[in-house]
Amino acid sequence: MKISILSMGGHEYLPDGKSRGFNENFELAIRPGYIFEGFGQEKRKELLSVAYQHGINFFDVTQDSEKEALGRNLKECPPPYEIYIQTRPEGMVYTYDPCNAKMANYELLKAEVERGLKLLQRDCLDFLNIAFMKSALDHDPEYLDKIKNNIGRLKKEGLIRFASADTFSGEDIYLKQIEAACFDTIYINFNFADAGAKRKVLPKAKEKGMAVISREAFMKGELFKMGEEVGLKDRSQLANIALKWNLSHEEVTTLVIGTNNPGHLTKNLEVLRDLKLTEEEKQIIEKIKTSSLFRAYERRKTSEFFQK
Repeated sequence: MKISILSMGGHEYLPDGKSRGFNENFELAIRPGYIFEGFGQEKRKELLSVAYQHGINFFDVTQDSEKEALGRNLKECPPPYEIYIQTRPEGMVYTYDPCNAKMANYELLKAEVERGLKLLQRDCLDFLNIAFMKSALDHDPEYLDKIKNNIGRLKKEGLIRFASADTFSGEDIYLKQIEAACFDTIYINFNFADAGAKRKVLPKAKEKGMAVISREAFMKGELFKMGEEVGLKDRSQLANIALKWNLSHEEVTTLVIGTNNPGHLTKNLEVLRDLKLTEEEKQIIEKIKTSSLFRAYERRKTSEFFQK
């Protein structure tokens, strides 16, 4: 499978720049079956059109509102080529389910995958994001074996093609997921303020022949606040530098970006003309690193990634 260097996330955004759903009512956003109004409207279809024009063929969606919108939009605006979709089992990942117990139960996981496929209006999911926390392994010593078995059964039944490893429990859990040899890709936060994956995770994924899907190049918008603090106000320039930094690492297969603005997506895609960071761009990164906001963000993310 060949996927585009830049990929598109499914988040839609509020006027203040925060993502919809999660920042409207978090409990509803992660509740299976709840659909917020207004997803997948004209601006989103414009974004899809820009994505198609530039060959983007990988789409990541999270909450049900995004899944439903993408499934509907793909029928309304059919892509001119094959596209691939990644999503997660809703209400089962991260800290949404105590010890991620539901994902270890095959029948529950299978039913959730089938429910997600109905929202997406597809017969098979290309990438299933299996994101569990350290608490899952601490609670159940056989947890990884159960996940491995479940992934194998979902593939055998033709419900998924690939499985993505994901966690917010840091380096140790990512390494355990990689060593389990049941995942095809890793899905991971990666930017120049949250770069702990460079130490062991990315090299180990490369060694195992796994794809790396990266996210949060813009640090959930914090990048632009850091830039403003040190007098860098050209948001397009900052965004493109962040994308270049991410994609300059050979282990990265594709980078998922999120935007509400077709013009911003077009600007982001300009980095594909030349992915090499210039000396001026490297100096801009160093200037951003002098920001107090940057230093605080980096300390927090480093602590989270190397937690024990």
